[in-house]
Amino acid sequence: MHDKQDESLMALIEEFLTARATRKPSPHTLAAYRRDLHTVAALVAEATPLPLDALLITDLSPRVMRAAFARFAAPRAPASVHRAWSTWNSFFTFLVADGLVAGNPMPAVGRPRALLPQPKPLRGADTPEVLLASAARDDGRQRDPWPERDVAVLAVALCAGLRLSELLALRVGSLGGRPGERRVEVVGKGGRPRVVPIEADLDRVLMDYLASRVRRFGSRSVRPDSALLVDRRGEPLRRGGLQYLVESCYRRAGIGDRVPRGARLHALRHTFATRLAEDGASAAEIMRLLGHASLASSQTYIEVTAGQQRDAVRANRTNRALAGLLPTDLG
Repeated sequence: MHDKQDESLMALIEEFLTARATRKPSPHTLAAYRRDLHTVAALVAEATPLPLDALLITDLSPRVMRAAFARFAAPRAPASVHRAWSTWNSFFTFLVADGLVAGNPMPAVGRPRALLPQPKPLRGADTPEVLLASAARDDGRQRDPWPERDVAVLAVALCAGLRLSELLALRVGSLGGRPGERRVEVVGKGGRPRVVPIEADLDRVLMDYLASRVRRFGSRSVRPDSALLVDRRGEPLRRGGLQYLVESCYRRAGIGDRVPRGARLHALRHTFATRLAEDGASAAEIMRLLGHASLASSQTYIEVTAGQQRDAVRANRTNRALAGLLPTDLG
């Protein structure tokens, strides 16, 4: 084992975070790691006569960690405690693998059972259709209306089930295939790639949007390496801009009360999955289309064919709602 008996806890935390950064987690994920590590470490320091910066890794015995997590858990939800436990378990696993400590004390620390998150789709049988129809209208109250872009953003989320980070990462070149066999190539969590079929109506919405973009910013704006989703200045949409765009679409459609709290943009992805299930798609098809690693922690990953995936997307009635939303005359 490396001689790290006098290594400070905070220095090792930074070493761990640097190592995790090479896996390219999102900034929010990395910030959550740091917050969980620092918060529990501060609780350990409060229970000792040592300041936080003077804590050594050898000060973190199973007994100390149990006491710190008991205090951490008291005011927090089980999901937050479980996430922090997993972060600390990963931290100690990293230290053991590098020979910096002899063992991992976290198995001796209790943790709540991880509950599977409940889907939070848009409420109301016709809400997706109301939302899309509202976005397609040229709203005179907007300073610079761009209905083609707004419909494209909502339609990709509702008919392809992409996460916020996946939407932002899309490029014009992510759309591929011949008409009738169009698909979008997505890089999901953990860098896992997947391909989602694009049906004809969504394909038309996207082509209308790109044509409107050429009219606004010129043909150079739709090069293959250009961001697929842009703001009204032609700049790539960022997280805050995308969230604001979707929120404004909710407001214009008057459906704010149908959007679950805590799942504003993600509600579109949940709606995609919920409608697939309602319209007959299997759990394996939904898992594949959403880019989940498994059906559940105890179940094996189930492969489905591209044809089955396309049939599942075709069954999603939101695709059919896209027909006739925007004019086909692009002249």
